[in-house]
Amino acid sequence: MNSHTKYLVFGPKQSLQKMGDKLLSSLEPKFVYEYQSPLNKDHIFVAVFEEYEKQINSSVTLTLVFEKRENQNVIYLKKTGGRMGFRGSSLSEEKTVEHDVIEFIFDYTKRFGLTLQEEKIVKEDEDV
Repeated sequence: MNSHTKYLVFGPKQSLQKMGDKLLSSLEPKFVYEYQSPLNKDHIFVAVFEEYEKQINSSVTLTLVFEKRENQNVIYLKKTGGRMGFRGSSLSEEKTVEHDVIEFIFDYTKRFGLTLQEEKIVKEDEDV
């Protein structure tokens, strides 16, 4: 079962336009890809954050897709990697990169008076 989180952010255009740049400058992803649509003002960032968790000897990757549209921002978060299970069962209680990104989104929307809507999307395994 794969899952990702989707955030919709609404509010004044000036605050919406600055949000993506502030996010990328404050958290510094490992990789960034940008796309500017020639047809409209849509601007898309794809950022990959990676952190190594020494206690469980694994790497956790967070992929962020940030769509700056004219009247809203759409943010997708997908966490992959890591190790779960019985071996090394105590997962770290420290802040993860996913927590930092979500905290930034909540803080920014609250600070600038934006409206935040969260959608949890779960893709069920299909029977073939």
